Amino acid sequence: MTTKTKATKVNRLLRGIAMGLLLAMAAVSAMAHHGWSWAEEKKTTLEGKILSLSMAPPHPQLQVVANDGSRWQIDLGNPSQTERSGFTAKSASAGDRITVLGNRNKEPGKRHMKAVRITIEGHHYDLYPERLVDMP
Repeated sequence: MTTKTKATKVNRLLRGIAMGLLLAMAAVSAMAHHGWSWAEEKKTTLEGKILSLSMAPPHPQLQVVANDGSRWQIDLGNPSQTERSGFTAKSASAGDRITVLGNRNKEPGKRHMKAVRITIEGHHYDLYPERLVDMP
């Protein structure tokens, strides 16, 4: 085997290892983003007014001003899951009163929740009904 052939094999091997590492890092990042590991186990209720609404992937989001004046980011389910709950871009508008039942971010002071259920004008939108088994 020539030196050039050995170098080519080593280059291919290194490129393969680098590609594998990149794919593994992307998978871990995606799992962390889409999981619940960043959120507290205990559910919390937040009441306030919708400041803005985005239905863009990967997760529709609401910006909510809580009754105490603090501003929160509320993550909904993925777009199709959110739509299956009955919630669409036409379901709410800025200024609407909202009650969010969800899981807060574990990081103290971070005003970020993953919604399990949102309630607007008395209508429940159950984004994660399987997480409501112990709720009314």
